[in-house]
Amino acid sequence: TIPSNVSFVQPQFFYINGFSNIPHVKYYYTFLCFVFTVTVLGNSFIMLIIYVEQSLHTPKYVAVFHLAVVDMCGSTALIPKMIETFLFDSQFITYEGCLANMFFVHLFTFMQSLTLLALAYDRFVAICFPLKYHIIITTAGMGKILAGIWILAAGVVIAAVGFTSKLSFCKSIVIDSYFCDHGPIYRMSCNDNFPNYVIAKIGTTILLAAPLTLILSSYVCIIVALLKIASEEERIKAMKTCTSHLILVAMFYLPISAIYIAANITTIHPNTRIISTSLSSTIPPMMNPIIYTIKTALIKRNGECVFKLSSSNYRKHEQVVTI
Repeated sequence: TIPSNVSFVQPQFFYINGFSNIPHVKYYYTFLCFVFTVTVLGNSFIMLIIYVEQSLHTPKYVAVFHLAVVDMCGSTALIPKMIETFLFDSQFITYEGCLANMFFVHLFTFMQSLTLLALAYDRFVAICFPLKYHIIITTAGMGKILAGIWILAAGVVIAAVGFTSKLSFCKSIVIDSYFCDHGPIYRMSCNDNFPNYVIAKIGTTILLAAPLTLILSSYVCIIVALLKIASEEERIKAMKTCTSHLILVAMFYLPISAIYIAANITTIHPNTRIISTSLSSTIPPMMNPIIYTIKTALIKRNGECVFKLSSSNYRKHEQVVTI
């Protein structure tokens, strides 16, 4: 504990507490070693496939490639440090190292959320406005969208880290999390942390809640569009173009949403919060390339999926949509 009579304290180190009173917890971190290995190999593989295969040089697979990059970088920012911290009993982290860890982990978490939104936008246009898809969604346009979400996410996280650097820690340096998590850190400060509270709410709302809301809204529109397709076979084919994305959305958002809702209803044990958030941060990046590799194999084997929209406006038209 740091003396409370010091007006402003910027500690030399923080102590990452992690799980408490869980027997054989080191097996969990050993499991994370496996997760990290599969994540790096899988995402490298999907990036290679997209780069080499000319037929995948489309706006959708630009976003998939970007998701693979984000997943690999996010896992690299989080898992090796977790393994070093808890498997090798190195729970002290320098002040500067902690801020860097905070920046990169939160940045790539938000980037995954926003990239899933970009993929949802691609599917929304492909199914709801099929005849205009190649006009609305272009490779250059997708690149601009991805550049924009980098600027948005980085701006919010830089603000959070900047406000954290202004905090004084005169009570404790023990972080009740598995990394340098912004929330637990700013709450243990002993000076005004209201700017951190505001930026945390802004980040959660704009970079997590808003993308989820927009993704769900896009699928409501997609379902409405699919109901207008006369042929059940073509309806199923169109929906299959969304299955990979839906699985990724569920894996990423369900644990985060569940823990956030539970935290606002009742008191959650720190171990429960840590296991839920750590799995939601590590499992989706491992599963994403596996899911998209399966779909990519289907593309290479079956080519393109052609489905017909039979609404009043599109009854006589066909639109080619890449799976």
